[in-house]
Amino acid sequence: MDPISYELLDALQRDPYPLYAHARRTEGLTFVPELDAWLVSRDADVREVLLRPEDFSSAQALRPDVLPPPAVSGVLARGFGQRPTVVSTDGAAHRRHRAPLNSGLSAARIAALAPYAEEVATSLVDAFAADGRAELMGAYARRLPGAVIGRLIGIEPEDVPAAVRGGHRAEQLLFRPMPEDEQIAAAEDVVALQHLLDRYARERRARPREDLCSAMVAALAPDTGLGPGRRDLTCDQRSELVANLQNLLIAGHLTTTALIGTTLLHLLRHREQWELLCARPELIPGAVEEAARFDTAVQGFRRTTTRPVALAGTDLPAGATVFVAYGSANRDEARHPDPDVFDIARPAAPTRHLAFGHGAHGCPGSQLARTQLRLTLELFTRRLPGLRLAEDREVLMRPTLIHRSPEELHLTW
Repeated sequence: MDPISYELLDALQRDPYPLYAHARRTEGLTFVPELDAWLVSRDADVREVLLRPEDFSSAQALRPDVLPPPAVSGVLARGFGQRPTVVSTDGAAHRRHRAPLNSGLSAARIAALAPYAEEVATSLVDAFAADGRAELMGAYARRLPGAVIGRLIGIEPEDVPAAVRGGHRAEQLLFRPMPEDEQIAAAEDVVALQHLLDRYARERRARPREDLCSAMVAALAPDTGLGPGRRDLTCDQRSELVANLQNLLIAGHLTTTALIGTTLLHLLRHREQWELLCARPELIPGAVEEAARFDTAVQGFRRTTTRPVALAGTDLPAGATVFVAYGSANRDEARHPDPDVFDIARPAAPTRHLAFGHGAHGCPGSQLARTQLRLTLELFTRRLPGLRLAEDREVLMRPTLIHRSPEELHLTW
């Protein structure tokens, strides 16, 4: 893309909702040059695509917006090459990648993890509660999900900050235009993350534990040796494990970070909603669902047609790219009454939204994200009921459709 296209993409990503509304009112699909894709904007059409993986492949679900220059590619070559993951596979391959996640993110596992999440959340709030102000994204929203997903995977606490940083840098490298020196620095962080995850995978092959890293090693690289001891991982196995662990880590903390940030933003922008939640904490589960619907963290993913298909009256050839916009579907008037109203007491069934996807690719970690947001709202409404947006600081949304959230969120109380 040329610089003008990046400028238009930046504006679109910071506030995609006007485009979504226009597309829902327009007959058929709308082609969006900034996304280089047909926009699937209506709830019914989004659901149809997600339930037809044989026609709409996930192979290019995370196609990057930015192609790295040779110097950056040279840095990335010191890491592990790209491999298919649960996000970018269909059919049997998808089921293979997803199986250890389904068991590792079961309701029982999440319930067992909740006390640790509450302990971390309380400690983070303790660190700034007496200050009267804080920047939420850095002081809390990026730290709680990183600690929790690190614990689930089995990453030692001292390695979690580097892992979280590497995940953020991977997103920047793929989806944000940056000067080449910044791209190189980001690539160095990504390579460091990959080698960290490779070390964990090799250690778990030798000495398995009760963590998700061990489960993924056992599922994706089963030891078929007949003799005593465990065989080392092959190069291909290491690359596949690194790719899938990296995907799990990024999805596990960036999405929840975004969800925490946007939820507090909209509750405090709609002051009556925050005060209602403080007075009636039994509304917190509904508030979690309404926040996820109203400003969806993962705005959507790409799909690629595998054959000529018709969708919403638009004929698409094989190989066409569509952007399946969860964020637009969640504002669809045909599904949600008054969809542009943020209402934590919304009477309609709140889980009818698509914030966590639908069908085979529905987010396996959705309950973990919900648990952390619920804990956050319980803690903040109890301890900081006077919370407000800082009047002297503008809130700017991050220019991304993958993990939509405030760049910074300055709060006072």
